[in-house]
Amino acid sequence: MKELNTALVVTLLLGLLVQCSTTPLDRDLSHLPYTPEPYEVKVPEGFPRLEVPEDNPITKAGVALGQKLFFDPILSADSTMSCVNCHLPYFALTDVEATSVGIDGLRGRRSSMSLLNVAFYNTGLFWDGRSPSLEAQALEPVEDTLELHHKWVDLVPQLREHAEYPALFRAAFGIQNTAEINKELAAKAIAQFERVQISDGRAKFDRVMQGEATFTPDEAAGYDMFFDVTNEFPDAECGHCHNVPLFTTNEYFNNGITAAATPEDFPDPGLGGVTGNPYDMGKFRAPSLRNITLTAPYMHDGRFKTLSEVLDHYNQGGQTSANVSPLIRPLKLSEVEKRQIIAFLHTLTDRKFVNHRR
Repeated sequence: MKELNTALVVTLLLGLLVQCSTTPLDRDLSHLPYTPEPYEVKVPEGFPRLEVPEDNPITKAGVALGQKLFFDPILSADSTMSCVNCHLPYFALTDVEATSVGIDGLRGRRSSMSLLNVAFYNTGLFWDGRSPSLEAQALEPVEDTLELHHKWVDLVPQLREHAEYPALFRAAFGIQNTAEINKELAAKAIAQFERVQISDGRAKFDRVMQGEATFTPDEAAGYDMFFDVTNEFPDAECGHCHNVPLFTTNEYFNNGITAAATPEDFPDPGLGGVTGNPYDMGKFRAPSLRNITLTAPYMHDGRFKTLSEVLDHYNQGGQTSANVSPLIRPLKLSEVEKRQIIAFLHTLTDRKFVNHRR
């Protein structure tokens, strides 16, 4: 009888333990309010139309949840890092590292890209374009072993058991119980937050274009060379890859930073590693130059510390490979002309956006 009673007690205790461990993962949330309000996205005049997926409309609650997730170290395996560690608001949503470091102290092979105006990137995300959407992109850093090094299968229960997240997911997506919280909804929320990181359209360049300001003589000369406006100055070949209004064309280029005798010689295949096309080897996304003065170091691997080094690279004509862009050629710019181009690039700095995001 004593053995039977002991067995019964053990069974009851196990039952309680199971109940306690499973109940928080499947709590009813239907009593909480769900009244989604559209988030008013302000797109500057002249910018492209903002494309929003039908299955992920931007709401105030969705953006709020996405922002909390973006800043929350719960997304990393050891709760020491979040998305914002590599996308700092003060540096236009990038960091100051040549290549970013994850929770294990391991350095990745690429620089952290700015998320400014990422909502308008319609030809793939990341330097190599491997993610087709912000929703798909948001899934990757969590499980990347060089970044947050977590597992969604472990993170999702943490979100379901959390003191705040179930109500936030309910407010954002109208879920009925905590069991509906999943990685796809988390990624949708992060994507909503990223989608509203849009320039304020008040950089000096914008104000000049709107007739509210005037370039200095050096800025005007730099503008002329950047876009090859007149024959008074040499063509710096910039506007082909960094055109208005975003100062990117959303295309991928081999800009001659790596010499390669064959497609297999590129240490980082870039777009070619995604498409498998030998002609795409060594091609990378042309990043936006808006707020470029805040996002050093430069290039996909952060090899250039300053804009002067970037201009030196292009002025010298880059390095040779079979698929290098024909735009890469010796530019024969003088030291004064290079400084004037950099002066123009400073007019793309949007301090209002940066200070607001801080």
